Amino acid sequence: MMKSNYFLAAVVGLLFLSSCSPRLTPFTQRMYDEYSWSDSELKRIQFYLSDDIRLSRDVGSEDSQIKGGKIRVKDGRKVEEIKFKKGTPGVLIYTPKENRFAISFDSDDRYLVFGPSKQYGGKYTLRAKDWKKQYGKITYGEKVYFTDNESAFTTLMVDIKKANKVKYKRENVDGRKVGR
Repeated sequence: MMKSNYFLAAVVGLLFLSSCSPRLTPFTQRMYDEYSWSDSELKRIQFYLSDDIRLSRDVGSEDSQIKGGKIRVKDGRKVEEIKFKKGTPGVLIYTPKENRFAISFDSDDRYLVFGPSKQYGGKYTLRAKDWKKQYGKITYGEKVYFTDNESAFTTLMVDIKKANKVKYKRENVDGRKVGR
């Protein structure tokens, strides 16, 4: 009887903890259109990554300052790697063009660009300058990195309950007539 009480308490505890954690939903073009958030409202929404993103680039001998990455020797070459783990929180810095979000995941305001993908149901996925079959070319900070093609499917996620709590005030003005 005691074991079943402990088991029941553990199950109830797990359910309580899972109800407190955010329920993340992919951010989509449909959601963006439906809620009509302004840039200032979007900057107050917490975004998360659906999957890992790994950036890498060859590091020459003249490039001795590495910021936020790790140096590895791969096939006799020095390679800088930056990894963004699944669930990493990020914020909107600005919108470089229509339907594109510059999302920063670090305090240096370096960012990755996301936008809606028709092939992926309008989900905001990682954007690159160029996608080849095996890799994408991405600018992060002032440097060009490469990422594997799996990163192309990494999407922005939001806690829609918290995103809905973004408050804004709208007012309609009816105008003013002479003599009244």
